[in-house]
Amino acid sequence: MTSRLGTLVILGAGGDLSSRLLLPGVGRVLDARDEAPFLLVGVGQQAMTDAEWQSRVAASFEAGGATGSQSERVRLDSVYLQEDVTDPAALQRILKRCEGVPALYFALPPSVTIAACTALEQVELPEGTVLALEKPFGTDLASARTLNQQLAKLVPERQIHRVDHFLGKSTVLNLLGLRFANRIFEQVWDRDNIDRIDIVFDETLALEGRAGYYDAAGALVDMIQSHLLVVLALTVIEPPSSIDPDDLRGAMAQALRSVAVHDVSQSRRAQYTAGRIGDRPVPSYRDEHGVPTQSTTETLAETVLSVDNWRFAGVPVRLRSGKALGHLRKEIVIRFRDVPHLPVGLRGREGPVRLRIALSPEQVNLDVMLNGEGDPFTLDRMTLEAGFGPGELGPYGEVIHGILNSDPTLSLRSDMVEECWRIVTPVLEAWRAGVVPLDTYRAGGSGPANWSGAD
Repeated sequence: MTSRLGTLVILGAGGDLSSRLLLPGVGRVLDARDEAPFLLVGVGQQAMTDAEWQSRVAASFEAGGATGSQSERVRLDSVYLQEDVTDPAALQRILKRCEGVPALYFALPPSVTIAACTALEQVELPEGTVLALEKPFGTDLASARTLNQQLAKLVPERQIHRVDHFLGKSTVLNLLGLRFANRIFEQVWDRDNIDRIDIVFDETLALEGRAGYYDAAGALVDMIQSHLLVVLALTVIEPPSSIDPDDLRGAMAQALRSVAVHDVSQSRRAQYTAGRIGDRPVPSYRDEHGVPTQSTTETLAETVLSVDNWRFAGVPVRLRSGKALGHLRKEIVIRFRDVPHLPVGLRGREGPVRLRIALSPEQVNLDVMLNGEGDPFTLDRMTLEAGFGPGELGPYGEVIHGILNSDPTLSLRSDMVEECWRIVTPVLEAWRAGVVPLDTYRAGGSGPANWSGAD
């Protein structure tokens, strides 16, 4: 274990990620958990005074609901440094400004993160230094391996936090409790009872000014490789002996090693054209500011995977994520097989029974077939619904709390990162070669007309 952190350094502090997600998470942790105060240092290339930085921190803290004395104390003591984080001399100056054990949070694009970590090799890091990296890790499998090798030269694996805020979501973590604390579910969580699994993350948001990053990534890398594969790992994980970081992450890595794409023709990609989402007009993706006019980047991605192990062999798993869609849908859907025999005389059953685990809002729905009103021989589908308790800190608050307390439970191990890239590589290569056509869909719609709907 490392020493108690004395400084949190946000590299890329002037960006949207910092102001919209990271800083509100920091504020919530300080107030909700009465976290010991630390020095907060913002680093960026744009010019900014300490007062301007503190004003930005105040706005982010307030947006996250943090107005307590602890968050105010950290805000007033925070400082801003204008530095090039790919320059070893600049990194040395940043570390000299830190107090106690520092945590460096890379809120930067993948290419800049790689360059900064390379420069860190020429800098003497204080003992116990923690490195926190935002996803995606690298730009492909080779760069992810290179980055992991570079990080291993700098600090021990336990001091590296590869951040995935999906792991901070209470809903996703509650999946472990739902499965392993309820015998009724774990007993049927296998190929004999499950027909298919769908993990869907459809957003109504369009590009929202992220062209610089998004056009180089696309929906497959931005969401499926970066997040949904981790959700899949938790969905098909074998029962760990504990939720200790080593046990839990080891079981997740084992689950990912069993996942593969066997048929790239079952993958699909599409890009949105002009339309409306509610009352809001949305330009076509290629007309968005900063997007090349001939861009072939997908804004909707879907792929079917296999889980090649004893429990799930033969169960197709579909991952889908897209932007500028007409309806928000964020859920895991477990579709169960039909009963082997329905007594003759019962009628009215429509479709399979499903368990829906919503990622937003946080709830779980289970379909059951019951005798309906009136004719007792006619079955009606009823839905049992329960809400998950809301998380105290929110997704980024949980991530920040883990970093501050040297707890890697909610971060990814190096092998997990590389497995995620391995899984999507055949799809990426097929798309770049033009094997899978780029379809289009109207912003505000449900996707291309020739795509079948989700279960």
